[in-house]
Amino acid sequence: MSVIPGMELRAAAEARADLADRAVHDGSLLFNHGERTARAVLLLHGYTHAPSQLEPLAREFFARGYNVWVPRAPHHGTSVPDRPKIEDLTAYAERAWTLSEELGEEVGVVGVSAGGVLAAWLATQRPVRRLLLLAPFFAPGRLPSIAIGPLVFLYSRGLLPDRTTSRGYSLRDVAQYLRLAARLRPKARLESGAVVFSERDDVVDPAAAARRLAGISLVSHVLPASLGLGHNIVDAVPPETLRLYADLYEGAVTSVREG
Repeated sequence: MSVIPGMELRAAAEARADLADRAVHDGSLLFNHGERTARAVLLLHGYTHAPSQLEPLAREFFARGYNVWVPRAPHHGTSVPDRPKIEDLTAYAERAWTLSEELGEEVGVVGVSAGGVLAAWLATQRPVRRLLLLAPFFAPGRLPSIAIGPLVFLYSRGLLPDRTTSRGYSLRDVAQYLRLAARLRPKARLESGAVVFSERDDVVDPAAAARRLAGISLVSHVLPASLGLGHNIVDAVPPETLRLYADLYEGAVTSVREG
């Protein structure tokens, strides 16, 4: 796909629309070198977060020559939140990919937490060249695996009254992402791919991620507990960790464990 000279990028229009919308307090971000570059990357933020979560990592990629698109997920970063449905989430991911294709010749995806589920789903639907999943939320870490399926069914269909966890997660919302994770039948051919977890993360189940991602060749990387990072391994991390993530995305790191 090419962009007609003088035609405005659709990503730029969406970012500007978010900026002009008084209800949006954390809008979509575009880091653009002013032309279509050899490489572009799509960054998908986590549930209850917004594009600013990934701004430092976006700047790392931008400094490496990428055009970077960080779109705001449905009902996130706004003062009038609503309930996302699985159809909203997949439509958002597909449109985000389409807009990213205008930005570069080679396009890859980075997803954090619930955004990692969307990134993995995109890798099965679109010609994703590179994939990085940061603490992807394929299953909760504190719940017996046998209980997940029934609870996802009941909460996602409103058969149980919604509950909000201590982290501010609506169980009905989380169930939408887990429904998509359960549908995932990953089979993708990548130039490079990696998944990163933290030893101190008690929110997600790495074993569940390994099962769901069995059809994708990914380098598995574990951040040691000494780094002090829990589930959110993106916000407020040191520059060397951001560089590590970008190196993993590019296939420059193949070790299993940092430190």
